[in-house]
Amino acid sequence: MAVLDGGPVFVKAIDGSGEFKYKHYIAEVLKDAIKEIGHENVVQVITDNASVMKFAGALIEGEYPKIFWTPCVVHTLNLALKNICASKNTKKKEVTYEECSYITRIADDASFIRVFIMNHSMR
Repeated sequence: MAVLDGGPVFVKAIDGSGEFKYKHYIAEVLKDAIKEIGHENVVQVITDNASVMKFAGALIEGEYPKIFWTPCVVHTLNLALKNICASKNTKKKEVTYEECSYITRIADDASFIRVFIMNHSMR
């Protein structure tokens, strides 16, 4: 996906279901897209926060010093919200969970909706 002055534009999709998602594979997929668009037209690459994506982002930044890798803010918030009740103190954990349990329900609902859309070709 690319974002231009006129808004976001779908560039292409890649079926990587049969591939092992290691840093060099991800980096090559990103490089191919950058070459297709033209590296002078790319400012930023955004992925989720998985370590393999961080490594791939570092490879991109190494090859293209003017292109920056950025972790997805939504993914970052999702991880933070999932762990918000992860206190080691059992009593504190119970109180915190009571106060924040709605977050777990919302995250579960959002995950259900995402899975439904992904499984029903509604992307």
